Amino acid sequence: MSTIKILWVDDEIDLLKPHILFLEKKNYEVTTCQSGTEAIDLVEEQNFDVVFLDENMPGLTGLETLSEIKAKRDTLPVIMITKSEEEYIMEEAIGSKIADYLIKPVNPNQILLSLKKNLDTSRLVSEKTTLNYQQEFRKIAMDMAQVNSYGEWAELYQKLIYWELELENIEDQSMHEILESQKTEANSQFFKFIERNYEDWFSDEDRPTMSHTLFKDKILPQIKKEDAPVLLIVIDNLRYDQWKSFEPIISNYYKKESESAYYSILPTATQYARNAIFSGLMPSEMEKQHPDLWLNDTDDGGKNLNEDKFLAAQLKRLGLTDLVWEYHKITNLKSGKKLVENFNSLKKNDLTVLVYNFVDMLSHSKTEMEVIKELASNDKSYRSLTESWFKNSPLLEMIQKSQQLGFKIVLTTDHGTINVKNPSKVIGDKNTSLNLRYKTGRSLTYEQKDVLEAKDPKSIHLPTINMSSSFIFAKGDLFFAYPNNYNHYVSYFRNTYQITHPSHILDSESVQHWIGLIGVAGTLVDIRFA
Repeated sequence: MSTIKILWVDDEIDLLKPHILFLEKKNYEVTTCQSGTEAIDLVEEQNFDVVFLDENMPGLTGLETLSEIKAKRDTLPVIMITKSEEEYIMEEAIGSKIADYLIKPVNPNQILLSLKKNLDTSRLVSEKTTLNYQQEFRKIAMDMAQVNSYGEWAELYQKLIYWELELENIEDQSMHEILESQKTEANSQFFKFIERNYEDWFSDEDRPTMSHTLFKDKILPQIKKEDAPVLLIVIDNLRYDQWKSFEPIISNYYKKESESAYYSILPTATQYARNAIFSGLMPSEMEKQHPDLWLNDTDDGGKNLNEDKFLAAQLKRLGLTDLVWEYHKITNLKSGKKLVENFNSLKKNDLTVLVYNFVDMLSHSKTEMEVIKELASNDKSYRSLTESWFKNSPLLEMIQKSQQLGFKIVLTTDHGTINVKNPSKVIGDKNTSLNLRYKTGRSLTYEQKDVLEAKDPKSIHLPTINMSSSFIFAKGDLFFAYPNNYNHYVSYFRNTYQITHPSHILDSESVQHWIGLIGVAGTLVDIRFA
């Protein structure tokens, strides 16, 4: 490692000889000067890694010197050292982007700690994170071998995503590879768990909250409290790791009370999962009770155009006929900005439902646009792109206004995505559905080892398009491809983000969905994610 070069600026530099000798024994190279003017000249002439700057000097003050240094080398860390504890000096220094602020007299260990914090943080954090994950690895492996309930799988999922986010900035790629192997194993085991248990959830009393029970189980209790108007935000296609990437931004306005898991229905495609949320019904029930609103895969027309009508019917069944509510779907920047302008009018509602479609459009754009493929080439960059969008989106403005108006926020998603990598051949007739992650149709031919199959769709409350129709769901990171023009098709869709379902616990919502209930006056009430 190259020697770290320090510039120390103090009009009483001779009194600091013991500190300088201490640093030199630690292999730091220290250059000294006694005025701000001299310091500015040295910064122009040489490259330093950090500057120690006395605040109270004759001629140019420390704050004035700081301003000049930042004008010339904006990224150079400056550590201010002062005798004064006056608040305005601290505020000025912090506002000028100092790296640290030390009060005289300082001891050598304080100096060393500040250097470590500002120059060596990345390495130290990386080493500590790696060590912690190495210690955690065996425990995760043991948990994976024993986990056997939907609650335990949700906890394991959270733990793996936590480590994925912790490890994403470390340099040791071997740790990433180890985590990826654990994720692959978790996905394999979770697939078997869903295969064994999913159908039984519709008859067992011990079952998780699912898409069609989400509103009744989690949102209705918040409405009934009547302590604040409720804003339900459903971000289409949002993954749990994406939520964690912009959660810190929301925490500036709302404090989270809890996070809890719910399980998506199969398929987790928008037309099934989101319609189930708003209707409070499984797809076969929607088809039966609302034939005028429900469309199957093979029917022409938009599949998600009646969410408000489904919600109206559910509210009526729940006895909420007097509830004042509105439904809004945001599909572009213009409609988002328009709602921001009129947001104050929503205060009169008991419930406002907001469906936000940007993340869904982002995942589709990765398939179709080369520039998005470059910007979201992997999960880390996909998270970063989502965070950047959120910071500059009308949605953030709505959350800010919600906090000002005293709304309680419920934040959730209908399904997530997975970066698909491997094809699985499937053959069907011309009426077979087009989705890459699930298929429904007659006489489907496929690799059994690659799928979760439902030969009798009624058993999992899915519509039967015709007598011989079945559903299949792709395992892990597989996607379905037809034999015709196979190579082109595979090349086009490989490394794109597609919907997920219970065969896949990670890199997506899997069946694990989360709902965020953000409480009144900045308190988050009961959060779930996917």
